[in-house]
Amino acid sequence: MSIRVGVIGSAGRMGSEVVRALEGARDLEFVRGITAEDSLDQLLDENGARLVDVAVDFTLPGVTKANVLWLVQHGIHAVVGATGWDDDALAEVRATLKASPETGVLIAPNFAIGAVLAMSFARTAARFYESAEVIELHHPDKVDAPSGTALHTARAIAEGRTDGGLGPSPDATERDPHGARGADINGVHVHAVRLRGLVAHEEILFGNAGEQLTIRHDSFDRVSFMPGVLHGVREVGSHPGLTVGLENYLSL
Repeated sequence: MSIRVGVIGSAGRMGSEVVRALEGARDLEFVRGITAEDSLDQLLDENGARLVDVAVDFTLPGVTKANVLWLVQHGIHAVVGATGWDDDALAEVRATLKASPETGVLIAPNFAIGAVLAMSFARTAARFYESAEVIELHHPDKVDAPSGTALHTARAIAEGRTDGGLGPSPDATERDPHGARGADINGVHVHAVRLRGLVAHEEILFGNAGEQLTIRHDSFDRVSFMPGVLHGVREVGSHPGLTVGLENYLSL
């Protein structure tokens, strides 16, 4: 039996790519797309019954939380690629899920398999290197900085450094009036580049005396995210509750 899927933000760059991927998947049924002008009630029939089993959300940070809360309240599993989630918003989703314990929500900062692997490798490598920094590079239409991927990566590095018993990375900077050292995420510096022609790219830099390790992932086309999105759609119903990060569906 196929999984019935709706796409919220179906007219956007990512949403339209998701629709094409769903239409090409034999085990998944694309039922309905929701645009900014549409009501989420279109995911229900006239009697209030669910028309979809899973909804994919690739909207904007300002609306995605409300969308996810609505989906949970109606027992629809959610696969979310929209960024802008903070601890308070995640806590609100967890609280709402208590009334719908069989519903699954996957929030992933990146659905490219290579990006997920890079984040996992970075957490492992972080224990062994004195210095670590992250550079994320995206197209100039991206509305948030640093990217969700970079935040997730930096936090994973910080956890790895803690596991390895490492202190702060060495940095003799005393003055930085222009913010050249970037954002400080749990002790890891993150630098954001916005450049026409880019899609989504990340460099993770590790340094010790006499050596450097670079982990780099490049998405040249949004189609690179689709295998991860489809995997999330297929798996979310088997993972009730809130899951943050596709790596948790990949046994990493």
